[in-house]
Amino acid sequence: MTALTWLQLESRVTPDEIKRRRDFNYRRTPERRVRTVEEARAFVEEVGFCHFWPIKGVELPNLFHAIAGCERPVPMEHDDPDIGKCWGWKDESLDKKWWYYGKFLRRKATLISLTELPYFYALSENYGSLDDYLQEYAEGRMTAEAKAIYEAILEHGPLDTIRLRREARMSAQSAKSALERALVELQVGLKILPVGIAEAGAWRYAFIYELLPRWFPDIPEQARAIGRGEAHRHILLRYLRSVVAATPAQVARLFGWSETEVERAAAKLAEAGEITVWQTRA
Repeated sequence: MTALTWLQLESRVTPDEIKRRRDFNYRRTPERRVRTVEEARAFVEEVGFCHFWPIKGVELPNLFHAIAGCERPVPMEHDDPDIGKCWGWKDESLDKKWWYYGKFLRRKATLISLTELPYFYALSENYGSLDDYLQEYAEGRMTAEAKAIYEAILEHGPLDTIRLRREARMSAQSAKSALERALVELQVGLKILPVGIAEAGAWRYAFIYELLPRWFPDIPEQARAIGRGEAHRHILLRYLRSVVAATPAQVARLFGWSETEVERAAAKLAEAGEITVWQTRA
């Protein structure tokens, strides 16, 4: 038998209790389901960060289940009322600066409250200057496609995907996949984010992208005062308040941290009495 390490807010919580608390925290109950856009905003503030959809193999709250008030597969029918609210409220929110929305955790659509965003920004490669990207590109940590997209937005301001392809000289059909990968790369790097919807393209629906430091100018300044260790500890504690219990490996995969970083943050939180680290036999 091997030992499995768990990080929890308190020791020896049973699996049934973990499930019950997650259902409550994730609003996966009829009584706590999200019924209005105002409640959706409150939900994101409560959990700090969540996925838009449920992601297989990832333990994290998500907006769709909170709206449904239960665990359910994402339906294929576009007229499903829970789907309609999820999509509609997301689109409605893009230009409101209610939260950060973009492909981030596990490269999937993520919502982050503006209270928590500085902690994630503090762990990014950004320092808050609009030309930070040049060093990343020079060191081979940014692709040429991402650089072209970033510079197009930098020069022209917010751009919808159709115009962005043109300005970044990626209009060819053969460049479509590279464009999509670069857009995700820039969102994961907290460099750009969707800020609206344009009636453009064949579907008359295209995201409008802007540079994150221009859209949320206060975030880089707030992040400067946050050290990496503090950011790791804060995010880990916020995560455990939602999910109740997790292994270091689960945390590392979700946030893209090394297991050493997770263990160091967990040890500091345990020392402060904020969490418990214990082992079970598997």
